[in-house]
Amino acid sequence: MKDFAYSFYRSAAWKKCRQSYIDKRILIDGGLCEECHERAGYIVHHRTLLTPANIRDPEVSLNHANLEFVCKKCHDNFEGHFYQKSPKKLTKCEFDASGMPMPPSNLE
Repeated sequence: MKDFAYSFYRSAAWKKCRQSYIDKRILIDGGLCEECHERAGYIVHHRTLLTPANIRDPEVSLNHANLEFVCKKCHDNFEGHFYQKSPKKLTKCEFDASGMPMPPSNLE
């Protein structure tokens, strides 16, 4: 979560909006992911990404027309949304037995 959005996502207004959107989707199709229609929805996603400039605009941040209920797999496929708990640390340089530098083995 971006720092500018921290308080928004913990606000009563967002929690109420989020829950009402989930309830609406459950009535429509049982709460299936709106992207793949195969898995259960898991995350309420903003179609127009929230920014510091629009997060206080309820037409963007709290508008059901700007939301979709998606599974985690589909959400992770959206640009900039993949969350990896333990990012792979890349080694800058490794050395062979004779002390010569060689490419890192964990770049793949």
